[in-house]
Amino acid sequence: MKREILIIDDDPDLSLIISDMLESYGYGVTCAGSAQEAFDLLGSRSFHLLLLDINLPDSTGFELCRELRKVSTVPVIIASARTSETDRITGFDIGGDDYLPKPYSMKELLSRIGALMRRTYGFSDEEKVFSFGSVEVNLTTRRVTRNGGTVSLTLREFDLLACLCEHINTPVTKEKLLSEVWGAFSEVEPSTLAVHIRWLREKLEDDPASPKYIKTVFKVGYMLEVPG
Repeated sequence: MKREILIIDDDPDLSLIISDMLESYGYGVTCAGSAQEAFDLLGSRSFHLLLLDINLPDSTGFELCRELRKVSTVPVIIASARTSETDRITGFDIGGDDYLPKPYSMKELLSRIGALMRRTYGFSDEEKVFSFGSVEVNLTTRRVTRNGGTVSLTLREFDLLACLCEHINTPVTKEKLLSEVWGAFSEVEPSTLAVHIRWLREKLEDDPASPKYIKTVFKVGYMLEVPG
């Protein structure tokens, strides 16, 4: 499964160079040249990692990271020419996961991104597969089967199911699901989440009205419950 990175930097030439390099290593890359553009993107989709500059034309990377941390735990690497101890400490205090001073080599950037991705998502070369009942969910190939036949899921349905699989037997809040699946600053209503949960149950549960696996957790959210 391709991992998506959002580059937030007002230097389009640098963003293009980084984007080309990361795409050559199999990452999906999107670029934003301002905080507002980044907010718009984060409100419409989810990313696996952010590469964030501090100096932006309409705000600061610090402010964007501070707002992001109110709704999301997505990994953030702050990359900036501002290298004072105060700036570095501020970057970590507001929720940055790494701080990379400019200028930096592409090799070092790639190494840091890879390390942070592994710490966050536990990457391995093996396929990541979850099973419950007659359902098999392959997160690597994004394929879902039931009784051996392929189940057709929309992009949102699969991402929602994947998020539940990643937190199997653990309640996941509605807020986290909305942030992970629809984007950190999405204005999607909780009712939309409920509808997608209903669609998943209709496709995967034997009795959608009385689900055995995709459970509602009262006043919290939802959980994929699989007996050990």
